Formats: sequence, structure tokens, C-alpha cells
Amino acid sequence: MLKRLLLVPITAALLAVTMLPDRGLSQAADKVTLQLKWVTQAQFAGYYAAKAKGLYTAEKLDVTIRAGGPDIVPEQVVAGGGAQFGIDWLPSLLSARDQGAPLVNIAQVFAYSGMREVAFKSSGIKGAADLKGKRVAVWFGGNEFELLATLEKHKIDRNKDVTLIQQPFDMNLLLQKKVDAAAAMTYNEYKQVLDAGVKPDDLVVIDFNREGTAMLEDGVFVKADWIADAKNKQVAARFLRASLKGWELCKDKPAECVEIVVKESPVLGREHQTWMMTEINKLVWGPPAPKSPLGKLDPAAFKQTADIALKFGVIKKPAGDGAYTHEIWEIAQKK
Repeated sequence: MLKRLLLVPITAALLAVTMLPDRGLSQAADKVTLQLKWVTQAQFAGYYAAKAKGLYTAEKLDVTIRAGGPDIVPEQVVAGGGAQFGIDWLPSLLSARDQGAPLVNIAQVFAYSGMREVAFKSSGIKGAADLKGKRVAVWFGGNEFELLATLEKHKIDRNKDVTLIQQPFDMNLLLQKKVDAAAAMTYNEYKQVLDAGVKPDDLVVIDFNREGTAMLEDGVFVKADWIADAKNKQVAARFLRASLKGWELCKDKPAECVEIVVKESPVLGREHQTWMMTEINKLVWGPPAPKSPLGKLDPAAFKQTADIALKFGVIKKPAGDGAYTHEIWEIAQKK
């Protein structure tokens, strides 16, 4: 009798659940994870904004944003199934693909490179051509290729005409004038120089975008076999649609996005995150206005990045168009 007595309320409960509007089993949110390239900061504000403002929820997605760090390689995490989506610079993705990782870029959020080489005007450096004969600091390990391409453009032999110095992750070598120029991201290390009391008018900034030697940075990638599934294509399109709305929000309401990031992680502080948000928006939106719409990878910029990567040994084989797809971006535009 016990089983028969339980049957009625259980059946009734199931019936009640299925009759609830928009709460059927088919409406369950798809759970996905985004692996960031680095720690929580305004560099990734668009994704945090999409989560905080319910943009992912509106697309029936339950998104976990996983911060990165010095010991985390997003390509390894995604290739190993630890996340469906990853954020990293395009050269790193091309290198992983070259080594056999089945990964593909589905969206390019940063249209421009934030990498610069910075020098004091007192060094006599007025532009990239003046790096000849100078002591030039740069981060090795994958961050040096824009500089190497720029040296080659100006016919400066990196082995004979310039002294390249391994740069630590600070600006002390430049500030102490132990080198003539040093690498800096617009949204981080450049501000460290200004915070040390240096005036912008006392500096020369070499912009690799203007040199035509820039390489694409933050893009969204997935596993190729995962994205081949029709259902996953829709999941990816919904994720991308919400993420791009997050970046649009950060363009229109940067202060709100800063507060979202600071609430998520107060380590860097509001003042630094505000600077970073301003500079990140420039990499996403310009000026100048990007050639491609938000999120759609520019084939010419891809080719420039891939050509530099091949020339300087980041990859051993030409990258090929299979390294990226516009399909998910196009699906995301249809709603």
C-alpha cells in the first residue's frame, strides 16, 4: 500500500512542474565555463558584465568564469575539456594548433594590440628606427615577436644592431634608465610608468599597430570537435551574443563595468581598473574604428599575425584559414 499511496503525490508533483510556464525540463540552462588568459581585471570586463547583468541567463546559459594566472594555459584547459571557451592571444592559439591541439578561434574581441615599446625622449629615440644601437627590454616567452618584426621592418639586425634585454614584469629597468626602451601594455605597465611620476610628454611610445607589425590579442576559442556539433554551435552563438552585449555595455557604461570587476576582485583597485577599462575599450572599439564589426575576426589582421608567427618560429607550418571561423559570429547575429 505504501507504494500506491506515494504514487499519487509524486505524479501530481511531476504534472505540476511540467505545467509551469517556461520552466519545463527543456528550458534548463546550458552550463559552460570560460577560461580567462589572466587574473580578474577590466581586460575581461565584457564577460563579467554579461554575467552580472543577466545577459548569459537571458540566453539560457549558466556561465562559470574561471580566472587565469601565470601557471594556467587556456589552450591546455580547453583542449583538455576543462572549459568550453578560452581567451588568449592569437599567436598562442596558433602555436597550440601547430602542436596538434584541435582549437579554433570563433570571435576576435580585441581589434588592436595593446603592446608598446616605451622610451624616454632623452634617450634620443624618436621612433622605431632609432632603436638601432640601443638597449631594448622586452618580455620573452612569446611576447617579443611584434618587436622583432618591427626591428626587421627597419632593417635592424636583432643579433648585431641592438641589445635585447630580458624584461621582468615591471618597469624598473626603464625607470632606472638601465635600458633605453621597454615593453609595456597600454592598460597596465604604461600606467606604472606614469604612476612613478613620469609625464607623458617625456616619453616616446612605439605603437606596433601603426608600424603594421601588431599581432592580434584577446580572442575567443573552442575545441574544433566540440563546435562541430549542431547543438554546441547554438550554445556558442548564444554565449558570443551575450558576451558581445557585455562589451557594448562596457563601451556605453565603463564606470558600471569597473564596479562589476572590482566587486569580483578588488585586488587591483578601482583607480587602476578605471584606467584599464578606458584603454581596453580603445583596443576593442578604436580609434580608429576597426575594419570588422565587434567579434568578427579581420582576415587581413589574421594573416599579418600568422605571417609574423611563421617568420619568427612561433609556428612551423602556415596557419591556414582553418584556425578561425566566422560561422558562430554569423549565427549570433541572427537573433
